[in-house]
Amino acid sequence: MTDWIEIGRLDDIPQQGSRVVANAFGNIAVFRTGDDRVFALRDRCPHKGGPLSQGIVHGSRITCPLHNWVIDLESGSAQAPDEGHAACFPLKIEDGVLWLKPR
Repeated sequence: MTDWIEIGRLDDIPQQGSRVVANAFGNIAVFRTGDDRVFALRDRCPHKGGPLSQGIVHGSRITCPLHNWVIDLESGSAQAPDEGHAACFPLKIEDGVLWLKPR
């Protein structure tokens, strides 16, 4: 048995956009960059809990819509001078299908 779950296709997420995957562990935001890389983070900003999925994707970062904190999509870390971390989740693409490991 595998821990990976199918969550849709890469084409379901617009470039520089996101989608939310709801599960028993809470919402996970899946982001697609302009160059088609994908990342999965807890859909909660480490600052005040804002919905990162509603933020703006730029390069490999997301800006929270509430207070403009910038979060690195690869590490989940807030960018200086801010401090904090959004949980990251493993994500892979196989034949255009997205697979998530929600832990």
